Amino acid sequence: MADVTALTFLALCLPLAGALAAPFVIRAFGANGAWFLAIAPFLAFLHFLRFVPAVARGEVVTGGYFWVPSFNLSFSWFLDGLSLAFALLITGIGTLIVLYAGGYLKGHKDQGRFFSFIFLFMGAMLGVVVSDSFLMFFIFWELTSITSFLLIGFDHEREAARRAALQALVVTGGGGLCLLAGLLLLWNISGVTEMSQLIRSGDAVRESPLYLAALILVLGGAFTKSAQFPFHFWLPNAMEAPTPVSAYLHSATMVKAGVYLLMRLNPVMGATPAWEVLLPFFGGLTLVVGTALAIRQTDLKLKLAYTTVSSLGLLVMLIGFGSDHAVAAAALYLVAHSLFKGALFMVAGIIDHETGTRDITRLRGLRRTMPLTWITALAAALSMAGLPPFFGFLAKEEIYTALLGGNLRALTFTSIAVFGNALMFAVAFAVALKPFLGQPMETPKHPHEAPALLWLGPAVLAVLGPLAAIFSAFTHAGISSPIAAAIRQTPVDIDISLVPHVGLPLLLSVLTVLFGIGVYWQLDRARFLMAVLLRAAGPGPDHGFDVAVSGLVRFAGRLMHVLQPGRLEIYVTCTFLCVAAILIIPLAAYDELPRLPAWPADVRLHEWAVFLIAALGLAAVLVARDRLTAVVSLGIQGFAVAVIFLLFGAPDLSFTQFMVETLSVVILALVMTRLRLSPADHRPMAGRLFDGAIALACGLGFTLLLMRATQAPFNDALTVFFNSYSKSIAHGANVVNVIIVDFRGTDTLGEIAVVAVTGLAILALIRIRAGTERKLAANDPDAVGAGE
Repeated sequence: MADVTALTFLALCLPLAGALAAPFVIRAFGANGAWFLAIAPFLAFLHFLRFVPAVARGEVVTGGYFWVPSFNLSFSWFLDGLSLAFALLITGIGTLIVLYAGGYLKGHKDQGRFFSFIFLFMGAMLGVVVSDSFLMFFIFWELTSITSFLLIGFDHEREAARRAALQALVVTGGGGLCLLAGLLLLWNISGVTEMSQLIRSGDAVRESPLYLAALILVLGGAFTKSAQFPFHFWLPNAMEAPTPVSAYLHSATMVKAGVYLLMRLNPVMGATPAWEVLLPFFGGLTLVVGTALAIRQTDLKLKLAYTTVSSLGLLVMLIGFGSDHAVAAAALYLVAHSLFKGALFMVAGIIDHETGTRDITRLRGLRRTMPLTWITALAAALSMAGLPPFFGFLAKEEIYTALLGGNLRALTFTSIAVFGNALMFAVAFAVALKPFLGQPMETPKHPHEAPALLWLGPAVLAVLGPLAAIFSAFTHAGISSPIAAAIRQTPVDIDISLVPHVGLPLLLSVLTVLFGIGVYWQLDRARFLMAVLLRAAGPGPDHGFDVAVSGLVRFAGRLMHVLQPGRLEIYVTCTFLCVAAILIIPLAAYDELPRLPAWPADVRLHEWAVFLIAALGLAAVLVARDRLTAVVSLGIQGFAVAVIFLLFGAPDLSFTQFMVETLSVVILALVMTRLRLSPADHRPMAGRLFDGAIALACGLGFTLLLMRATQAPFNDALTVFFNSYSKSIAHGANVVNVIIVDFRGTDTLGEIAVVAVTGLAILALIRIRAGTERKLAANDPDAVGAGE
C-alpha cells in the first residue's frame, strides 16, 4: 500500500515536473522536444491504467499524506470509477495534446512557456478529479482557472486574447467563490471534509435546512465552470487561445470539471425536487442555445465551441434526471464527447495551420491535399453525429432510452434532446465535409498534409471511437459501468451495444438523422435564420458581461474619488475616527466599561514631578506656534513617559522608549526642514476643536481598554511558559530578547524585511529625485531653485 501511495503521489507530480522541464527541453530540442515531454503524462496514464481492473471490481483506491492533522487537513486522493475515468482522459488526451502542440507551435518563440502552462493546467485538473480533501479540491479547482487564464491569454499581445482570458477568469473565479461557500456549508452540515465520506452523508445533507443554499452555491461553481446558460459565453470567447488549448481545456478537461462536480455530488445532493428541476432546466436550455449558436457560426473552432456548450448542457440535463439509464447515458456521452470533440478540435487546428484560415465559407476541396486529415475528421464526425459503428451511437441510444416517458416532462426533454442532437449532427458534418468536398478554393497558405506531430493525436482519438463501440463489453466493464456506479453509488451494469434496440429509441435516432440531414442540406439558410433570430433577441450575456465590467469600473472609480480624494488629513481623520469607534463602542455596547479606581494615595513627590513634566510637554504641544516647537515639545512628553516606565520597574522598556523618542524627534526635525510647510498651524478653530475631540476620543478609548484589561483576572500562562523555556530551550536569560529573537523570530524577521524594503524604496526615490535635479540643472540652472 505504501508503494501505491508513493507511486500515485509521483504520478500526480509528473505534470509539475513537465512544467519545470519544458523550457529547457524545448530550448535543447525544439519542436521535437514534445516527444520527450509527452513521456510525463504518458507515465501518469500508465500508472492510472493499472487501477482499472480493481476499480472495475468495485474497489476504491485511497491514499495520501497528513498535512495539518489537528485541523483534519490532508493531501489525500480518492480513485473510484468516476475519478479514474477522468484521470485517464486527462493524462491520455494530455499526452496527445503535448505531441500536437509540438507540431502546432513549431518555431514559436514562447513554445517552452506554453508547455509549462499546459503542464501546470494538467496537474491542476488532475488534482481536481482525484482530490479527496475539500481543501485540496478547492485549491486545484482555482488553479485550473488561473492556468486556463494563462493559456487563453497566451497570445497576450492581442486584445481579444486578453479580453477572453480575463472574462474566463472572472466568470470561473466568481463561480469558485460560490463553490467555496457551498463546500463550507456542506462541511457544516455533514461534519466531514473529504469527498469519500461526504458521499455517504446524502440523507443528512438533503434533510438539512441549509440544503437549498448549499445546492445553489455548488451549482454556481459548477455552472460557471461548465459554461451553462447564462454563463456559457466565456467558452466560445476562449477560442482565442491556441488550438491545443481549445482541444484540451474546452473539450475534454476544464469545462467538464463542473460536470465532474455534479456527478460526484449526485449521491449527496441528487434525488430532490430542486436538483431534478434546476439541472434539467438549465441543461436543456444550454443544449438548445449552444446548438442554435453553433449553426450560426462560420469559424470552425467557434462551431465546435458552441457544440461543446450544448454537449455540456446535455450532460447536466442527464445528471439532473438521475435514473440508472440517465446516469449510464451521461457516462457514455462523457467518454464519447471527449474522444470525438478532442479529435475535431485538433482537425480544425490542422486546417487552420495548413491553410491559414478557419472560415468554413473559404474552404473547399481539401480532401485531395489532406486525405488523412479528412478521414480523421469524418470518423470523429460520425461519432459526434451518433452513427454506428461509433461510440457516440451507443451514447445517443442510451440518451433516448433514459429520457423517454409518458409524461409532459419526459416529452419536453426528449424533444429538446432530439433537436439538439440533430443540430449537432449538422454541425459535425459541416466541419467534416464542407472544407474537404467540392472544388478547391484559394486559401492564404498552400494546403498540404500535416506532419506526424499534428495528425497523430486526432487520428488516435478518431480510431478509439469505433474500437470502444465494437469492443463495448470491455469498454463498459472497465470504464462506463464503473463511472455510472460511482455516480449512483450502486452497481450499474451498462450493456448497450452496436445492435440497436428496436423500438422508440431507434425511431428517435432515425428522426434525429433525418432532421440533421435536412439542416445540413439547408445550412446556409439555417445560418441566416439563426442570425435573424439572434439579432431580434438583442444583446446577449457576452454584451452583458462587458456592461457589468464597465459599470463596475465606473463605480470603483467614483468610489475611489470619495474614499481616496488625495488629501492626507482626510485619511488620517478617518483612520482615527475608526480607531476611536472600535475602542469605545464595543465597551459601551457590551457593558464592559471599567470601574473607576480609587485615587492613588501612595504617589511620591518625584513621581508627581514626572507626571507634571509630561503634562507640561503636552500643553507645550498644544500652544506651540510653529511645527518644530511642537515636535520638540512632543519629545519632552515622550521622555517623561520613559522616566515613568523606569520608575515602575521596566528599564528595558524605558530604554526602548528613550531611543524611539530621540530618533523620532531627530527624524521629524530633519524632515520638517526638507518639506515646504507653513511654519504655523492655520486651521480654523472649528477644525482644531474637531481634531482635538477625535484625539481625546482615541486617548479615552485606549485608556478605557487598558483599564478594563488590567481589571480582568490575570492569566499568567504565557509568563510561566516563557520563564520556563527561555533558558532551557532558547538558552537566553533575557526573556524579552528571547521572545523577540527566538519565539517570535519569524515575525521579527518579517519586520526587519519590511524596514529594509522601505529603506531601499526611500533610497530609490532619493536617487530618482537627485537624478531629476541634475537633469534640470543641466537644462535650466534656474529650474532647480524654482522646484524647491
